[in-house]
Amino acid sequence: MIVMKFGGTSVESAAAIERVAAIVKARVDQKPIVVVSAMGKTTNKLLAISQAAIEGRREDYLRQIHDLRDFHSREARLVVPVEGRASLDRCLDDIFDELTELVKGIAVLGELTPRSIDAISSYGERLSSYIVTLAFEHFGLPTTHVDSRRVIVTDNRHTQASPLFPETYQKLRDIVAPLAPLKVVVMGGFIASTETGVTSTLGRGGSDFTASIVGAGVGAKEIQIWTDVDGMLTADPTILPGGHRVKTISFAEAAELAYFGAKVLHPSTVVPAIESNIPVLILNSRRPDVPGTRIVAETVHCTNAVKSIACKRKITLVNIHSTRMLGAHGFLRRIFEVFDRYETSVDMVATSEVSVSLTIDNTAHLEKISQELRAFSDVSTEPEQAIVCLVGENIRFTPGVASRVFSALNGVNIRMISQGASLLNLSVVVADKDIRQAVESLHTEFFTELDPEVFE
Repeated sequence: MIVMKFGGTSVESAAAIERVAAIVKARVDQKPIVVVSAMGKTTNKLLAISQAAIEGRREDYLRQIHDLRDFHSREARLVVPVEGRASLDRCLDDIFDELTELVKGIAVLGELTPRSIDAISSYGERLSSYIVTLAFEHFGLPTTHVDSRRVIVTDNRHTQASPLFPETYQKLRDIVAPLAPLKVVVMGGFIASTETGVTSTLGRGGSDFTASIVGAGVGAKEIQIWTDVDGMLTADPTILPGGHRVKTISFAEAAELAYFGAKVLHPSTVVPAIESNIPVLILNSRRPDVPGTRIVAETVHCTNAVKSIACKRKITLVNIHSTRMLGAHGFLRRIFEVFDRYETSVDMVATSEVSVSLTIDNTAHLEKISQELRAFSDVSTEPEQAIVCLVGENIRFTPGVASRVFSALNGVNIRMISQGASLLNLSVVVADKDIRQAVESLHTEFFTELDPEVFE
């Protein structure tokens, strides 16, 4: 068995779904389990509908619901045969009637709870997985649909729920594993349910996580993440086009890249795969003949010091200084207790005896955090920053990497530098406006010569 996950751009239209059907059909002998995201920007549209509801814009949210139904119906009819359209219409009627009632209820309450956000957000994957199931049948694939909420069990932390792995793996073994040898199983990513059956979600980008969980639960041979890029590249193509494809990379390196902004992979994806030692492939649904990137458990030998450069934008740098803490213990503890109280995660940290600089990407509680920190320190913040992260197993073994970074970034103001505790990354903070120059300079420095076994 293999697990094949297709992202929103891979199922965004009838033409895209037809491409997906061809990709799956070519691998049907490997007994694929298919996990799909919502079509295109459906999740964003659903959240816009809920926002209109809590603001009391009745005509607006009803129009948006109608437009969303029209979009799904129009695209589905292009890939669903005539004999399947009655079933399609019943499904769309049921789902959109349910959605409309939910949105009306939210409008009456005038507020959107995390539980309601999960309920609203779930409709995208519920729709896409059902439409893809009907389309596969039209294209000659024996297919069955499994609602992911039947098999992915989570805690009650709505909008970013954590899977309950023993319960989930048991359900996957009992329900999905017996079906896969007989038919192509299609499931929606991202969505799950609590132990009491309430709809939950794994957080934005969680469809990758779903694929990894399913793969681990059924003992898949490999997990394929199909997206709209050729795999992991040596630089973010939205910042620096023309990067090189990384053929093979370790789980540890991929996790660092994902955490620091590589959008082709959800950071949590690798966890179940690592634990089960299942390779993960990043592939392009628009160019299925490209071999993509293979992520494996073992260290991948490479003559280059760096495998890839990741970027994390919209970062705020927080500088905390207190001479009163000179020689005193507990300075760091007091700082991180404040961030913990406001559930704000920290990306990078640099410390001295009386100063701490750190970066955050969630500024929702920054003002309150700063107020508490000012009780025992001076605080300044610098928005519009970016983390540029060099990742590679060889960084720890290669002398002079930091020197090469500083030389390459001559002319770019570096606000902070850190070598990660994993020893796999070396990260710098620069102004967001300087990110293109920084990445281009670093890419020239570290990727002028390439190990042909690792890069293409």
